[in-house]
Amino acid sequence: MNVYSFTGRLARDCETRFTQGGMAICSFTTAVDYGYGDNKGTNWIRCSIFGKRAEGGLPKYLVKGTQVAISGELRVREYDDKEGVKRTSVEVSVNSLDLIGGKSDGAPRSSSAPQSHASQQQPSQASDPFADSPAFNDAPADDDIPF
Repeated sequence: MNVYSFTGRLARDCETRFTQGGMAICSFTTAVDYGYGDNKGTNWIRCSIFGKRAEGGLPKYLVKGTQVAISGELRVREYDDKEGVKRTSVEVSVNSLDLIGGKSDGAPRSSSAPQSHASQQQPSQASDPFADSPAFNDAPADDDIPF
């Protein structure tokens, strides 16, 4: 079984193109962080969505900074670059994509993304409906829960 699942943020807006046969291909690069401290780094994973999913409404949400969860098939492709040097590219053919978060703070909004003034709230209230719940705020820090 060839399944690769990961979360990350889009490095730039997606690009949609069509094959000569008319099939849509939506391509984008996802930045996936690994490690911690001095050993922290980023993998840049090239991703592609094919067919009807690439032509629908999803591409307008795939803009730089958007946080996504992806599951798909890992593929290794070899090619010769412009200078004739053999290169290897690791890519993911996307089977499942979930939008799991907003764009990173400070990232500019795309002109194609709808903007609503009614939904502009404090980030903590908008993203955490239980922020003011006494059940979570009054929990003891040194409880005896075994997990």
